[in-house]
Amino acid sequence: MSSSREYLQFILEQLSELKEITYRSMMGEFIIYYRGKIVGGIYDDRLLIKPVKSAILYMKVIKYELPYEGAKEMLLVDEVDNKEFLTGLFNAMYDELPKAKHK
Repeated sequence: MSSSREYLQFILEQLSELKEITYRSMMGEFIIYYRGKIVGGIYDDRLLIKPVKSAILYMKVIKYELPYEGAKEMLLVDEVDNKEFLTGLFNAMYDELPKAKHK
């Protein structure tokens, strides 16, 4: 199953307080970038993020899910309706995310 553009637009609106949020479509799903770093993605209309320590400490409920078969587990973000929470989460994670690899 792929993710809908409507769900992508909802997540982008929820992250609208942050500058430099971008995305890339990949095989029916969407990779989410914050200031050039991969934060996570939208898989089957679920927001999944990298399981970095800062994200684990920030989130109240920790639930791991696979974005797709054979992938590494990621953190499921359930609080997508809370704009302030998402903004804080992405800001908390930013310094710990690996720098983008240039081709």
